[in-house]
Amino acid sequence: MQTSLRQQILPGLSLILLVLNQVPELQGQEFRFGPCQVTGVVLPELWEAFWTVKNTVVTSVVLLLPQDAESCYLAHSLLKFYLNTVFKNYHSKIVKFKVLKSFSTLANNFLVIMSKLQPSKDNAMLPISDSARRRFLLYHRTFKQLDIEVALAKAFGEVDILLAWMQNFYQL
Repeated sequence: MQTSLRQQILPGLSLILLVLNQVPELQGQEFRFGPCQVTGVVLPELWEAFWTVKNTVVTSVVLLLPQDAESCYLAHSLLKFYLNTVFKNYHSKIVKFKVLKSFSTLANNFLVIMSKLQPSKDNAMLPISDSARRRFLLYHRTFKQLDIEVALAKAFGEVDILLAWMQNFYQL
């Protein structure tokens, strides 16, 4: 039943995302992670790329818990971790399943967001809260305790949680 419902909803969702991506006013909005901001991001593109890869490759098990901390450090650390650890080591599996375009879209957008993540004009430096640092270290420690293949699958399967967390900071 769940698969049938997914098959009915996903084509409509894809069409909506395609239409939204064509509206210039909706492209290039910004994230505000507490005192940091990132402009020029198209969040629907990230979601579409993620769902294409996830539906093809991954079964999700929760490793990343959604947090409400408004922290540039946490956002930056998580994006860097995904780029340098998860995406880098998942590439061969992505090639095998022939979803490289969506995977590249996701990875490239993470890279752009991470590189543009900067304090707003009111704040001169990237703030590091103890809470954000502890959350990231806990996440990283949990990842390292797992078998690498299991850890990669779990982490990639949780990109939807990361995107949902990021969406809380998305400004239209």
